Amino acid sequence: MNISHIEHIGIAVENLEESITYYENVLGLKCYAIEEVADQKVKTAFFLVGETKIELLESTAPDGPIGKFVAKKGQGIHHIAFAVNNASEALKQAEECGVTLIDHTSRKGAEGLNIGFLHPKSTQGVLTELCSKEK
Repeated sequence: MNISHIEHIGIAVENLEESITYYENVLGLKCYAIEEVADQKVKTAFFLVGETKIELLESTAPDGPIGKFVAKKGQGIHHIAFAVNNASEALKQAEECGVTLIDHTSRKGAEGLNIGFLHPKSTQGVLTELCSKEK
């Protein structure tokens, strides 16, 4: 697996607009994109910090992954995402190393990226996302 950089850090929030206000007014960052990913039941907002992005995630449904996360654990860091050349190939490589996968093939995520998740039970408790640009 060839990881080039941290693509983003995903942070689950209860209220996207309130969170955007904090990141802009207190931290001085600028939200450059807001996007809904309907099949993941989430609305996202992105900030660039150097070469790494912060992705805020607000659930659009209580039964969505972010809704369940916030209900169980509250707001906070949800996942770390690494940029790879090919998310589907990286998932296969991780599985060959004995990692439990959430996604066996990549799927479309925010910003048009191909994404796939590794189960935190196999990644020292950190939900890990692998991301690649469409080829």
